[in-house]
Amino acid sequence: MAKKPQDGAQDERPGRLKQIRMVASMVHQANPKALPIVFAAAIGTLVVFVAAGLLLGQPFLLIPLGVLLAVAVGMVVFGQLAQRTQYSMLEGRPGAAASIVENMRGRWVVTPAVQANRNMDVVHRVIGQPGVVLLSEGPGSRVGKLMGAEKKRIARAASEVPIYDIQVGPDEGQVPISKLQRHLTKLPRNLKKDQVSELVDRLNALPQAMQMPKGPMPKGVRMPKGPKPRTR
Repeated sequence: MAKKPQDGAQDERPGRLKQIRMVASMVHQANPKALPIVFAAAIGTLVVFVAAGLLLGQPFLLIPLGVLLAVAVGMVVFGQLAQRTQYSMLEGRPGAAASIVENMRGRWVVTPAVQANRNMDVVHRVIGQPGVVLLSEGPGSRVGKLMGAEKKRIARAASEVPIYDIQVGPDEGQVPISKLQRHLTKLPRNLKKDQVSELVDRLNALPQAMQMPKGPMPKGVRMPKGPKPRTR
């Protein structure tokens, strides 16, 4: 019985290595210069510590320290490049903003596509400690009406809870997908955790009001079910 945790730990390590290889392959395909930059940063750090160790006469202290720091620097640079690759792959895809928030740390309850139109412009509703955050995807000239409709729909149930509207996209005045996470974390914490749960229950009790595209429905297509909230 005592060997089971060790066996599980051994099984977990190959899984992590496989995941790292998959991410490295994805990063390399998106940017062939990425991995050379990672290795250059790590080797450069090691070279500095080796040179310092030889010059100061303390190679046995500084060289092992340099190896550890070189690995750490390489992992940090690799993580940043992997994140940039993820953002570049998500940019312009429907639902990208909701996907980013779903993977953020902390309590963020995401309900994708609470409003939408025939142009595939959407509004996602996010509930967290800042209050209610409405995220739109689409040109600013079109999403304003969707934002206004959702604000009006939830205003009474939200009561005095702050409602933030953020347009996500590449246009002027919009928040790029790569900066969305940082933008959300800068919002003030207006609610406690129990208040967040209470607000989620109130808004989930509202009837779904996603705007369906106008025009005849194609034959053989079923009406979609209402979006379900996702909690992280």
